[in-house]
Amino acid sequence: MATPPGARGTARPATKHPHPATAGRPTVLTGATVVLPTGTVENGQVTIDGTRITAVAPENAQVIDVTGHYVIPGFIDIHNHGGGGASFTSGSVEDILKGIHTHRLHGTTTLVASTVTGDMDFLTQRAGLLSELAEQGEIAGIHFEGPFISPCRKGAHSEALLRDPDPAEVRKLIDAARGRATMVTLATELPGGIDSVRLLAEQGVIAAIGHTDATYEQTVEAIDAGATVATHLFNAMPPLGHRSPGPIAALLEDDRITVELIDDGTHLHPAALRLAFHRAGADRVAFITDAMDAAGFGDGRYWLGPLEVEVADGVARLLADGTIAGSTLTLDRAFKRAVTVDGLSVEDAVTALSATPARLLGMDDRIGSLEPGKDADLVLLDADYDLKGVMRRGEWVVGPQLR
Repeated sequence: MATPPGARGTARPATKHPHPATAGRPTVLTGATVVLPTGTVENGQVTIDGTRITAVAPENAQVIDVTGHYVIPGFIDIHNHGGGGASFTSGSVEDILKGIHTHRLHGTTTLVASTVTGDMDFLTQRAGLLSELAEQGEIAGIHFEGPFISPCRKGAHSEALLRDPDPAEVRKLIDAARGRATMVTLATELPGGIDSVRLLAEQGVIAAIGHTDATYEQTVEAIDAGATVATHLFNAMPPLGHRSPGPIAALLEDDRITVELIDDGTHLHPAALRLAFHRAGADRVAFITDAMDAAGFGDGRYWLGPLEVEVADGVARLLADGTIAGSTLTLDRAFKRAVTVDGLSVEDAVTALSATPARLLGMDDRIGSLEPGKDADLVLLDADYDLKGVMRRGEWVVGPQLR
């Protein structure tokens, strides 16, 4: 696949957007309903000094009364292909930064950039570019979704560019990411799949089972080899059957697996989502967006890798055959839907959107919960669970919108 115009270049830091009223000044948010790892605190407070949450408020701190609002940890998205009209697979550095900022405006303070299937030379080039952004702290790492996936369950990936997961080629991608590869999605039943899972586990990279046509037994073998994530559970895999349970049963029943779920009302029926959530539990669910360029941008025609996509009424589908092609979801919408439609508790939704993905990424010492010493990444919601503020590392990306 040819390199898209503007895809090459040197990464540079994104423009920061501090809220002028609080930039650089200690801040105390008071009167809020604060969701902590130990439970929800009414009329609580969160103190920010510099880039971190602190236990004690300095004397010169600015106090902001956020009574009637929730303060929750910033959202963490481990599977995201773009947004704001920009693609992480093919966009320029400026495009990628625009996509990252679009999701920050919707509460995602930590994001893993996902690619889609392409030829190996193109993907290694993208890995190098994205690794620079990871080194600068703009993204938390790189997720390679394809090309090592099943043609039977390819979804919105180019079948012509798919290949078996040869460990040597998997290693080539990891090396190109210069230590910033976070996750690789594989159809582990393909030739080389199990050996590639073992390689990824040895290298400290998450092996994710997805876009797979595996049987139950083949999935168990992959988990035993070191796979730890189910890429968008239910989607792009055989359905659950009572005689042929397939990968879904194996992934749900094993406590070693974290399952990704796309809660946009299109990818999953609420009953399927609740089934997965209540079987796995909040500690094993990571809500993701699987977002493509149109997230936070609007309907129209887009490209997902080499495939053309039409987005209508917020649903992305391949122009050629109508296959769902990622989503236009943002995590603030996923949070609200989880609580208001799916009936999850606020605490469980916070776990699935923040604590679980932080732990999966090995970053729970810095992010994923509101605790002293951790990064001041937080989201402010009103009583209807609508976003009213976003702070990332002590700076307001969206200044508090209070009545």
